[in-house]
Amino acid sequence: MTISTNHALKEWTVAVNALEAGQTILLMRKGGIREEKGHFQVQNRQVLLYPTYEHQKPHLLKPEYAKQVTPMPSLWHPQNVRIGSWAEITDVFTVTEEATIAQLLPYHIWEERLASDRFNWKPRQPLYLLLLRVYKLPVLTIPYVQEYGGCKSWIELLQSVSLEGSIPVLNETEYRDRVEAIRQIVERYDIQAIK
Repeated sequence: MTISTNHALKEWTVAVNALEAGQTILLMRKGGIREEKGHFQVQNRQVLLYPTYEHQKPHLLKPEYAKQVTPMPSLWHPQNVRIGSWAEITDVFTVTEEATIAQLLPYHIWEERLASDRFNWKPRQPLYLLLLRVYKLPVLTIPYVQEYGGCKSWIELLQSVSLEGSIPVLNETEYRDRVEAIRQIVERYDIQAIK
C-alpha cells in the first residue's frame, strides 16, 4: 500500500456515502465523456473517493438512496470538497450481458432502469464493474479547483492525501464474501467477464 496519493475517482456523493457506510462495494462505469480515447480504464488501483453533486438524480436511485439526494443546478460544485475515504479497486469485471446486470440489483444503489441504461449506453462497449475495498480516513477538506470539474472519472488532486491511519469499512471476511457473491453472478451470467 502506498502511504499517500493524489489519484482520485469521482463518483456521486450518494454513492460515496454508501461505500463509506459499507452498504455497497460495487460501482458501474462506461466512462465519462472526457475519458482518454473514449473508453473507461482503471488508471490506479488505490484512489481517493471524490464526491460529486452534479448529475445526481434521485429517480435513478433505489428509494432509500433517492431520499438522500438534493438535486443541484448543472455545473454547481461546493467551494470545498470533503475527502473522507479511499479505496483499493480489488476486482474489475467487464460485463457484456444484460442478464448479469439484472442479477446484481441487490448489490448496488441504482434502481433497475439506471443499471440497464448504463449497460445499453454505447452498446458496443462493455459495462465495467469495479469492486472497492473502502477505508475511512480522518476527514479532510480540500478547495475545489476548476481542474476537478467535468465529466471524467479520474482526477489528480493538487495535494497528496496521507492514507496512514485509515480503517477498513468492512473486515476482510465480509469484503471477501461480497466479492465472491458478485463474482459468482458475473461468471454464471456473463462468460465474457474479465477479472
